[in-house]
Amino acid sequence: MIEMNRRQALVAIGAFAALAACGSGDDKKKSDDFSANRDGAMPDYGPGKQFKAAAPLTFTMLYNNHPFYPIKNDWLFWSELTKRTGVTIQPNVVPLSDYEEKRSLIIGAGDAPMIIPKTYPAQETAFVASGAILPVSDYIDLMPNFKDRVAKWNLQPDLDTLRQEDGRFYLLPGLHQDFWVDYSLAVRKDVLDKLGLQIPGTWDELRTVMKALKEEYPDSYPLSDRWGQLETGANLFNIIGTSYGAPGGWGYGDGTKWDATAGKFAFTGAMEGYKQMLQYLHTLAEEKLLDPESFTQSDEQAIQKLVSGKSFMISSNAQTLVNEYRPPLSKANPKAELVKIPVPIGPLGPIKYGNGNTRLENGVMISKKARDSKNFVAMMQFIDWLWYSDEGQLFAKWGVEGVTYTKDASGRFKLTDDVDFVGLNPKAPKHLQKDFGFSNGVFAYGGSTEILQSTFSEEEIAFQKVMNARNPVQVPPPHPLSDEEREQATLWQAPLKDHVAQNSLKFVLGKRDFGEWDAYVAELDGKNMSAYVNLVNGAYERYKKAHG
Repeated sequence: MIEMNRRQALVAIGAFAALAACGSGDDKKKSDDFSANRDGAMPDYGPGKQFKAAAPLTFTMLYNNHPFYPIKNDWLFWSELTKRTGVTIQPNVVPLSDYEEKRSLIIGAGDAPMIIPKTYPAQETAFVASGAILPVSDYIDLMPNFKDRVAKWNLQPDLDTLRQEDGRFYLLPGLHQDFWVDYSLAVRKDVLDKLGLQIPGTWDELRTVMKALKEEYPDSYPLSDRWGQLETGANLFNIIGTSYGAPGGWGYGDGTKWDATAGKFAFTGAMEGYKQMLQYLHTLAEEKLLDPESFTQSDEQAIQKLVSGKSFMISSNAQTLVNEYRPPLSKANPKAELVKIPVPIGPLGPIKYGNGNTRLENGVMISKKARDSKNFVAMMQFIDWLWYSDEGQLFAKWGVEGVTYTKDASGRFKLTDDVDFVGLNPKAPKHLQKDFGFSNGVFAYGGSTEILQSTFSEEEIAFQKVMNARNPVQVPPPHPLSDEEREQATLWQAPLKDHVAQNSLKFVLGKRDFGEWDAYVAELDGKNMSAYVNLVNGAYERYKKAHG
């Protein structure tokens, strides 16, 4: 697997070099001419150097306001960022619940701020045709930390998945050194211990454990899940589906999945692995091990069932485990022990994966109008330092040494006694996110494994150790659509996704028999499934022919 990744990286780097060579002369000239855009920039900026603007600067930014740590003007993050960089961020604040919709409206109206973060890979595609966002791949020479990480971590194949038909990419993604698996299931370990049950290592073992729980607590649903109101199947369809080679829910993406054996893309919702995932979940529902309300109830209802002992498992990530589950559970039952378990193993064996099966995270779009700013170069240097340098990421994550954290003799980070984060210092009166603005999801993500895990508890590090020992999935090859194809694909994608979601739920809950699977696939074909997959595979073949 490692050797294959090296070969892919070499091929992709060669393709990137060829791509740069075959770019139009006009684009090259325009990209390289920054004589009117260098105000405030550092002439000697590079990896390992603290960015400091030559003059005070202000950059506008769309800000995703998280309800767990709502924005405060007096956060130390803001003042210290200005002190270190000479940059003041002017946020356009949008609630988390409306962020994607408001982002589209603001960009569509031509009112987008210069910096548009918290954009997940593929979400930028909708804004490419209008020319509203910058083809950032033309400007990465201004971002030495970004370039350094792509080279050192062999991220070119991952980065190539972002390329549009013109060979460029329009999103500066968060970059992870390794795959980062955060979401899994949280399980009441104290109840398992009471019944003499082990933490399940496979999905089959999970079902066995759930049956034992149901037998002991017949009025319960061992698993009552959350996030179903956000997306059908959400985390559950994603983690189980990935184990079967066909992720649904949050992992559904554009509805296609790279089939390395066949050498082409397939439609996820019609794959045999997707059917097997639904059959597994149907068995759980039929045996009353899975709460049928998991797909419709609010998060609050799901958490309340867990707290009251009506369920014993729920989807989780590291932060929800500590911030949302353990406090009310501990209050209701001080002896309760809730743990996040390694993702159970399915037919594909022990695999690890990231967003879209790459090591890319949500990232930053740049408004097209920023290119004409006299401070454009300084802005790109600032973004490069804050989001892609070790120093910037440590600052965004940990804050200010001596105020929010200290270092021991071995260089390990430790929160100061009066600051808590993800339960590392639970009795502290202040919170790293709420009171200081650090470890903010708008700014703190991606990075080296060391930085990523620096705020992890010992139990989370143990979880990551198990997951990181698994085999990475193959990064899908680029398959960008043309503007016309994208417009057509958009018309097809929504009804296809709706049909997959609605019928997935019917299959799981027993409202549709699996004997009708072929009929279901035929219905998808009636909604242009084959035409859509042919479009995607045609784009893949075209890009491969043009760029290698």
